[in-house]
Amino acid sequence: MGKPQVDIQVDDVTGRWSVDGLPMILMPQHFYLNNHYAVEAALGALKLEEILRPAGHRSAYFWCEKEAAHHGMSGIDVFHHYMRRITQRGWGQFEVLDVMPEAGIAHVRLSNSAMVDEAHRNSGRKVCYMFAAWLEGSLEYVAASAGRKQSLTAREVHCQAEGTHDHCLFEVVPA
Repeated sequence: MGKPQVDIQVDDVTGRWSVDGLPMILMPQHFYLNNHYAVEAALGALKLEEILRPAGHRSAYFWCEKEAAHHGMSGIDVFHHYMRRITQRGWGQFEVLDVMPEAGIAHVRLSNSAMVDEAHRNSGRKVCYMFAAWLEGSLEYVAASAGRKQSLTAREVHCQAEGTHDHCLFEVVPA
């Protein structure tokens, strides 16, 4: 099986990158993590998670809506496409262990999380919490696209950074 390809378009005038018509920014992982963990140090992990959750949820929902229209996809295929794309974009390897969209339940394994860098490996705490809102938003989009109003909540059950697991595990359930 060949490596998956993602077509990147670069605007000749602005220099902006896009994939599937959505603007993108490419940056080094350390740049993102240094900023993320600096804000976390200033505010605390719980406060940063509280701040990031609505934005992450909204962004995942929006992305799924745009990708579904762009690729002519619907239903749970949009969620699987989202998991594949965030994997391709370097956030880690997301594997859907199970998903029951009508019930609003899912379990997702994350290996090689971009959030677990050398500085945070074996930190004894969960550091991948921002991905929970992404799972909520993407699965709520799946429900809405099927005509169902569904409010979900996701949590990081365990994290590779805790030092006791070789992966992170997320659980999504009805709110």
